[in-house]
Amino acid sequence: MSDTDAGVVQWNGEFLRVIKSGRWEYADRIGSSGGVAIVAVSPEGKLILTEQYRIPVGKRVIELPAGMTGDSPDIAGEDAEVSARRELLEETGYEAAEMTMLTAGPPTAGLASEIITFFMARGLRRIGQGGGHGHEQITVHEVELRSIDSWLKQRVSEGFLIDPKVYAGLYFWVSGALGHAC
Repeated sequence: MSDTDAGVVQWNGEFLRVIKSGRWEYADRIGSSGGVAIVAVSPEGKLILTEQYRIPVGKRVIELPAGMTGDSPDIAGEDAEVSARRELLEETGYEAAEMTMLTAGPPTAGLASEIITFFMARGLRRIGQGGGHGHEQITVHEVELRSIDSWLKQRVSEGFLIDPKVYAGLYFWVSGALGHAC
C-alpha cells in the first residue's frame, strides 16, 4: 500500500485505485487527468446524445457524449478541449467549429476524485459514423430539443437510465443559447 496526498492506497487495478483517507474510501482514476462532457446541438436544433450498456448499473444509459482526458500514454497531458473534440468525434461522428468551456466540477464527490469539464459544442458537422471504440458499442441519438422531455421520459419507461449530466447539459444549453446560433 502506498501513500497519496489524500490517503493510503488500498487497492490498485488497471484503471482505478481505491484510496482510504481516515474513515473515507474513494475511487481515483489511474492515468487520467479528468473527464469531459459535451453539450452538442446540431444546426437543426437536435441534441446529440449517446446510449450504451453500462456494466456497473446493468442497464443501457442515455448520456451526453463524454470521455476521459489523457487516459492513454499517447494522449497523456492532453488538454480538456482537445479531449472534448476527440470524444465528440469518436462517439458521435461530429466535429465542432467552436468548443466553449462551461464549467468543471465533481460528478460524484462522495465516491470519486474525478473532475468533469463541460463544454458547449457549436457549428456541428457530421464527418464520421461515431459509435466509439469497438468494445463501447455506442448508439448515437439526435433528438429535437422541442421533444427532448417526452423522448427522455419514453426512454425511462423502456427501462433506460438517464445520466443526470444530460439534464445539466440542457440547463447549459437553455441558459447559454440565448443570443447564440447553433
